[in-house]
Amino acid sequence: MVFVTVLKNQNEQYIGFECIGHAGYAEAGEDIVCAGVSVLVINTVNSLDCFTEEKFRTDIDEKTGRIGVHFRRPPGHDAKLLMDSLILGLQGIQENYGVGYITLDFKEV
Repeated sequence: MVFVTVLKNQNEQYIGFECIGHAGYAEAGEDIVCAGVSVLVINTVNSLDCFTEEKFRTDIDEKTGRIGVHFRRPPGHDAKLLMDSLILGLQGIQENYGVGYITLDFKEV
């Protein structure tokens, strides 16, 4: 299962997200749930880097499939929009394929 945790501060501002696991929807190389999540997450990281001035840290572990993004300060408008888009896409996958393959959680830190 893929676990995505969106991290927010007490003011409901994004401070990052973490994604770990493999969906297990199908065999490796054919798992469309895992592929969809991966595309959304990697595209968000790349878009944050290319289209915003936000300072953030990424942590990646290819063996576990873990990727984390942590903003150095609450993000501005463009980065917030990209985070909203990531969440929208992940919620769409969850609605279409079920919570048995992807869990989306929000955590205040």
